[in-house]
Amino acid sequence: MKNIIHYSALILLLFITSCTNSQNFKSVAVTEFKSALEKNPDAQLIDVRTPGEYAGGYIKNAKNIDWNGSNFDTQVAALDKNKPVLVYCLGGGRSKKAAATLNAMGFHEVIELDGGYLAWSKTLPEANATWKGMTKEAYATLLTSDKVVVIDFYAEWCAPCKKMAPYLEKMNTELADKVIIHRIDADKNKSLFNALGYQGLPVVLVYKNGKETFKKSEFVSEEELRKAL
Repeated sequence: MKNIIHYSALILLLFITSCTNSQNFKSVAVTEFKSALEKNPDAQLIDVRTPGEYAGGYIKNAKNIDWNGSNFDTQVAALDKNKPVLVYCLGGGRSKKAAATLNAMGFHEVIELDGGYLAWSKTLPEANATWKGMTKEAYATLLTSDKVVVIDFYAEWCAPCKKMAPYLEKMNTELADKVIIHRIDADKNKSLFNALGYQGLPVVLVYKNGKETFKKSEFVSEEELRKAL
């Protein structure tokens, strides 16, 4: 009986500790994140996106440590645990996981950018002043067609996007006489993506006669898309 009570108490303690640790980093909006950077000149700013994403634009003085890289833990272990760590990714998903990991590793102050680099670029357009990728005019031209137009904003690192790619390619071939599917890499067209006000990926839109008839900012199944057509 004592062993059972002891085991139950241990499980409860582990559960409480886990819940506490999961909340031990701050997730803040752009303005507060920017303020934290200004107040802590010695803070360690970490961009956990891929090197390719980082090359397309990043917050000044950020160090790139890829969350999906094989040596993420090794690289962050070299950081100073007593200094604040500010972390961000593209939309916030990877950075929240990274922040939780940093907290578990013993970093005393971890601040995560809610909404990621997309929110930063949208809120502080001066930080991303140079337009990169497809223009708004070119994008508008894509929507003008006598066929049904499907727009799929994706990224190479996006798991739902990868899952959707095979059926989109199949549909593009099968329905070529009625439908045009345009897949647009959000990383290579950040300026357009931000200007349109999108944040998470994937983003799937359907246009008929130039008018938007379907929009979803998350995974879309083949069945759901076919119904939208």
